[in-house]
Amino acid sequence: MGKLAVYKYFALMFLVLQLVLTAYTIMGLFGGDVNPIGNTARAMIVYILPILIILNFLMLIYWLVRKRWYVALIPFITILCCIPYMGTLVQFRSIDNKEVDAQPGIKIATYNVARFNRETSGFMAQDILAEMKRQKVDIFCIQEYMETGGGKKNSETYKETFPYLAMAGRDCVIFSKYPVKDTKAFLFEESNQAGMWADIDVKGKIIRVYNVHLETTGINGTMYRAGKLAKQGFDVNENRLLKAIYGNYTFGMMVRTGQANIIASDRRQSTVPTIVCGDFNDVPYSYVYKTMLGDLVDGFKECGSGGYMGTYRAKKNVRIDYIFHSESLKGLSCYKGDLTYSDHYPVFMKIALE
Repeated sequence: MGKLAVYKYFALMFLVLQLVLTAYTIMGLFGGDVNPIGNTARAMIVYILPILIILNFLMLIYWLVRKRWYVALIPFITILCCIPYMGTLVQFRSIDNKEVDAQPGIKIATYNVARFNRETSGFMAQDILAEMKRQKVDIFCIQEYMETGGGKKNSETYKETFPYLAMAGRDCVIFSKYPVKDTKAFLFEESNQAGMWADIDVKGKIIRVYNVHLETTGINGTMYRAGKLAKQGFDVNENRLLKAIYGNYTFGMMVRTGQANIIASDRRQSTVPTIVCGDFNDVPYSYVYKTMLGDLVDGFKECGSGGYMGTYRAKKNVRIDYIFHSESLKGLSCYKGDLTYSDHYPVFMKIALE
């Protein structure tokens, strides 16, 4: 085979690779539009979207170096299509949060506190409360809440700052500086997670706040159990482990889908301005993300700052904690905090009640 033939062969292979890469990237952008039940493979492409975008950048550089201008348009246009998605993960606005805090409105925070790491002295809960005070938070939504905290209940400690509260089972709590007029809990039967909403009277205006904790991926639990079995001398087969991880992940995805549909259906019936926040355990542009978002506004995309919005502190540093709001409200700032008491970061948002 001559040099020209080899060159044409590799050029063709790179072109085919580019077309396949573009096809999968576009499928990933729209994968969240289909229900994962019965469409698991397509729905899961969204989880590798960041990798696909990076590969498109590399292909763009390759075509530019080769001076294949027309072919370079393919990854260039693909990347342009991904800009709205990238905005859900990265924002570089320069916002003075202290200046924003001085403006009229409410400040809301959401934080999965991981049961305060089951620390019973109450110190951790008090330190988190101190941070909420420092951040001038008006409404504090907690997932994986634990009531025990030293000599008195955590709710009693928090009551000094947040005199009103609403609870959903033992998982979700909403603490508020403003009166809670009505509440509703969603205790998901198939899991330990829960959801809720509270109608809060903010200076005469009712705002419905949803605090949601959706089903986990199940990966950490599977790895923990596998490690425990291995330490006990059992043979943990790699293929079986991968099958277990995939099975638990897809099962968790199905459960989250049903939970998200329940919350979204209830939210659509709301006749008052709404804020939806919590730990969704899913990434941007997934079915769960798009279902929960609906016609709401993604706070970080609207007014976020701080660079990459990875809210999960484990090895897979992804965005799974969110604050959305009705279009009738206006976001002024949205960012993650730096508390390290949990495997999540807290998320803060200042909202103007227009």
